Amino acid sequence: MADFVSSFWNGYVMVLVALSLAFCLLILVTNMGKGAKKGAKPELHGHVWDETLTEYNNPLPQWWMYLFWITVIFSIVYLVVYPGFGNVKGVSGWSSAGQYEAEMAKADEKYSPIFKKYAAMELNAVAADPEAKAMGQRLFLTYCAQCHGADMRGAKGFPNLTDSDWLYGGEAETIKATILGGRQGVMPSFGPALGGDGVEDVANYVRSLSGLAHDSLRAQRGKETFEQNCVACHGADATGMTAIGAPNLTDKVWLYGSSKETIMETINGGRNNKMPSFEAFLGNDKVHLLAAYVYGVSTPAK
Repeated sequence: MADFVSSFWNGYVMVLVALSLAFCLLILVTNMGKGAKKGAKPELHGHVWDETLTEYNNPLPQWWMYLFWITVIFSIVYLVVYPGFGNVKGVSGWSSAGQYEAEMAKADEKYSPIFKKYAAMELNAVAADPEAKAMGQRLFLTYCAQCHGADMRGAKGFPNLTDSDWLYGGEAETIKATILGGRQGVMPSFGPALGGDGVEDVANYVRSLSGLAHDSLRAQRGKETFEQNCVACHGADATGMTAIGAPNLTDKVWLYGSSKETIMETINGGRNNKMPSFEAFLGNDKVHLLAAYVYGVSTPAK
């Protein structure tokens, strides 16, 4: 409630809460003494449906009235003690943000020595430690599985972390740098420059590089276009460039798919993919464990 960017919404919530409580009190006051009395005969409203269904004006039972009073009184006491009435903090001073910070501080006090112990170790050694591996897996499932999947095999647009194919390199320190700082992968659009036929020619050439079915005539024309426009990032041999995250086009690993239509879509419209930075959120020590876990899964001990 205290995070409203406009005083209007603060006032709006306060008025809404006050009106709601006032309405509840009005119902209670106007119905006091009208509870169901023993032996009293309910009155017939006169409404009839389907020939025999009728509506009676049965008074509210007293137990229900008492429960309603208790609910309203509890609501008022709650709004005095805890935040809920606009930006009024309540006499307890409690806030969800304050509770979160207190719990995080308590957790840091308990687990910080463990994280620091592993942060002082080489990533290769951390990756081989069973306890560290279990901790890294929990971190991965909490913060990374949403994009890369619980099995780490990724999805369309999200890399598979269990194989040996890496856009920026699969060394332990490189993986840690990726998690700490994030990555911004950009493939520019070539559609306007190449035209429809040019895009299809290059797509056929790219498919030929990894042994996929292709039109040989279009692939021959696409090779020349590729050499004029694409080698700056993907290299003359099309094996990519880890320094800028340009993928290897000669293997059978595809981030978005290997169909001719998908490759044409990529060339025509480009791609813009972002891996967020986790340094500020997790800190170096947790990222150290997480990177070691990813590295250990993708590079199993021989």
